[in-house]
Amino acid sequence: MSTTLQTLDRGLRALRIIAEHDGTVSVATLAEALDVHRAIAYRIVATLEGHGLVVRGEEGGLRLGAGVALLAAHFEPQLRRVAQPLLEQLAHQTRATAFVSVAEGDEAVVMLVAEPDEGLLRVGYRLGSRHPLSQGAAGTAILAGRPPRPNDSEALREARQQGYSMTKGQLQKGAVGVASPIVTRSADAGVESCVGVVAMEDLDIERAATAVIACARRLAELIED
Repeated sequence: MSTTLQTLDRGLRALRIIAEHDGTVSVATLAEALDVHRAIAYRIVATLEGHGLVVRGEEGGLRLGAGVALLAAHFEPQLRRVAQPLLEQLAHQTRATAFVSVAEGDEAVVMLVAEPDEGLLRVGYRLGSRHPLSQGAAGTAILAGRPPRPNDSEALREARQQGYSMTKGQLQKGAVGVASPIVTRSADAGVESCVGVVAMEDLDIERAATAVIACARRLAELIED
């Protein structure tokens, strides 16, 4: 027997649908996406509004409310606390700069960084630096953590299948990045994030991918504890 709470599941799915739309979403569109009667969609929206997770625009369209940012604010310190030791271990394993990035709108923002003790050439990855989700291993990994879409690129479909993304020279000439999404059961209402490493062209891709995937899974487990 399924242990899923249907109403909660619908509410979390509604948040994701609203978050992934450009602009606002109508209740009718939301009801169709959830495959529920419009009256049920209205009740879901009313509940989310009551917690500040959803707000209505001037024409009644729905967008995320400040309550989501508040959840994110509580989530980030938790992620920082559990991630830093694992990030340092990842940097040591791969001899590359390790990082955790989070999605903020249409951009990936670097939230944590750990540099390796060894190696002469290092790729600088500055805290707070950002780039479009459409570029770089981190952006691709975050997008790969989302449900599939018909217009997904081949690179995105491959990253979703393999569990990691790999890019070369997209953000910095000569730099190679490998990243994996941090997927938790509560990801629908929380922060979309990924963990990865970046180095120059001598990065051992296979070794880095294995280590990054393992780190992402461990982080997801610790976040949910």
